[in-house]
Amino acid sequence: MLISRKLAAAFNEQIGHELGAELQYLAIAAYFDRRHLKLLSKLFFAQADEEKQHALKFVHYILDTQGDLQIPAIPAPKPTFASAEEAAAAALKWEEEVTGQINKLMAQAVEETDYMAQSFLQWFIDEQLEEVVKMDRLLSIIRQSGERNLLMVEAYLVHVEQ
Repeated sequence: MLISRKLAAAFNEQIGHELGAELQYLAIAAYFDRRHLKLLSKLFFAQADEEKQHALKFVHYILDTQGDLQIPAIPAPKPTFASAEEAAAAALKWEEEVTGQINKLMAQAVEETDYMAQSFLQWFIDEQLEEVVKMDRLLSIIRQSGERNLLMVEAYLVHVEQ
């Protein structure tokens, strides 16, 4: 086995976090879709897809290193939001939590001197910086625009995508 049982167990737990993020982003996408904010909805559907891919990276890593794959139960996501700001704040909070989780995994890989796991996790560390910045900016734009001007946020997203 190329991965310790302890690190494999932690990676299995992270699979649950990534799949939980996927479900939360699907709920946020649905919230924006119901409000006919199609670009915000599209953004969060794409985020959900990314989170699923992150989970699959962990799945394949565990399998490739002959670890014991055990996908955990996933709690239901928060289903509704009072405002766009609340939805975006939830997304930012989630990304900050995931960043802490990934950092904890890296610390464990360093402690175990598992260089393959460290190399694998470095991609996630780089990705988390990008994700936290993206959600922080989105929340800032939503706050500046205000709930009554969310079409300005949609216009911002058009600009950012180009």
